[in-house]
Amino acid sequence: MPFATPALRPPPRALAGRRIAVARDAAFSFLYRANVDCLADMGAEPVFFSPLADEAVPHADALYLPGGYPELHAPRLAGNRRWLDSLRAFAAAKRPLLAECGGMMVLFDTLVTRDGIAHAMAGLLPGAVMMRERLCALGLQSLALPQGELRGHTFHYSQLGTPLEPAWRCTPHGRSAGEHVFRHGSVIASYLHAYFPSNPTAAAALLTGAV
Repeated sequence: MPFATPALRPPPRALAGRRIAVARDAAFSFLYRANVDCLADMGAEPVFFSPLADEAVPHADALYLPGGYPELHAPRLAGNRRWLDSLRAFAAAKRPLLAECGGMMVLFDTLVTRDGIAHAMAGLLPGAVMMRERLCALGLQSLALPQGELRGHTFHYSQLGTPLEPAWRCTPHGRSAGEHVFRHGSVIASYLHAYFPSNPTAAAALLTGAV
């Protein structure tokens, strides 16, 4: 667990009957097991799929793209048309899409790897993600939402270039700057790795479009 969490009441059944598609493979492997358990505890059915295997986004009420290392698999992800087309179709249907760090990176127009090659990504968010040699951010963060504070952390070697204005800004608990949280259509995306058990109600709101 990334930080101390006070004793919490059992999470509300705010996601009862909902299917949550969750990307999970070598490119999207930075995923708290506690987040998956929290989704199930709230009544959701997590349904896993692999973008690296060019699997389409499953039929679901919401989509969760966790963190990972898409920069290590950028050419393959860029060439997996079935996965990319299904991702765009999911967003076009205006169903909630929550993306964090690596999951957010694949939503921009391009991902520029350390060798300087630009790889076309989903194009759901305008701009480019550029990999850097040095760590760009590391530390605990929290996001204030109407449903309360959602805590997590940031850890990334990339920087964004985007005309999007953030919908929210996280509060840092350390030296890193507060991460921006972007909202574009039904997409909510940030470098923040949210820890759902810190506030299940807020996590559910992000996955139901209730914020």
